[in-house]
Formats: sequence, C-alpha cells, structure tokens
Amino acid sequence: MPVRRRMNVYFETGLLNEVSLLAARRKVSKSAVVEMAVQSFLTGDDAGQREAALIRRLDHLSRQMEGMDEDLSILGETLALYVRAWMNARLPMPPEAQEAAKARGQERYDRFLTVLLRNLATRDRFLRERSRDIAAFREHRAVTPSPDGPDGAGRSGAG
Repeated sequence: MPVRRRMNVYFETGLLNEVSLLAARRKVSKSAVVEMAVQSFLTGDDAGQREAALIRRLDHLSRQMEGMDEDLSILGETLALYVRAWMNARLPMPPEAQEAAKARGQERYDRFLTVLLRNLATRDRFLRERSRDIAAFREHRAVTPSPDGPDGAGRSGAG
C-alpha cells in the first residue's frame, strides 16, 4: 500500500462545493477526487480525451454542414424554378396580349437573374444583408433609450 502524506490546500468555496458534490455522486472521499484530478493533470490523459472528443464533434459538425449545403442547394434551385414559373405565369388574357405578357415575364426573370448573379458574385447575399440590418437595429435599440422608458410602457397621464 502506498504511503500517503498529509497536505493542506485552500480552495475557493465554489470549487470546494463542486469537489464535495462530485465526491458524493461517486461515493468517494474528497481526497480521492482531488488526487484523481491532480493525477490526470500531471499525466495529461485528460488532454488526449478532450482532443479525441473535439475531433469527433468536429467530424459530426462537418457531416451536418455537408447535409445542410446539399439542402440549401436544393432550396435555392426550388426557389429559382418557382420564381421563373411565377414570373412567366399567364393569367387568362386575350391572344394579342399573351406575347407581350410572355415578353414581360421573361424580362422580369432576366432582371431577377442579373440581380441574383450580381449578389452571388459580390458575396453580398440577401439573408446576410438582413442579418446585418437586424444586428444594427438591435444595437441601435440597445444604445438609444426608448421614449416610453426601459420597459416599453408609456407614460401615464395620471401623476
């Protein structure tokens, strides 16, 4: 049996409470919890386990992103087809107006594609623009106090 020597250490109250809870959960002494923690710290075993867990998590996230990328491609193609169909949709109209309506639909779709390609080329996407707008709005609200007060309640006429 290894010889054990006494050592007095000081912990912050919160950390000592966590040690006590862990010891109670595992049904071991506080000394055993501290000894395991120090041993793990000195041998670096925990670092390898954390690295392996991190690699597994990153791999999982990578697979999720690949699936989302495919879903987004499908969504984009679906939207483009819908927009094209909507812009080329013909309501019942006299035959002499159909050619003009078809030409207008094609013109609208061509403008839509021009804007879409420009946005894709500049990486200035519509959703990204909206997220920046929302962030700016929230920041503005956080900096500028509401005239109705912090809770949004208006001033009452009673006083």
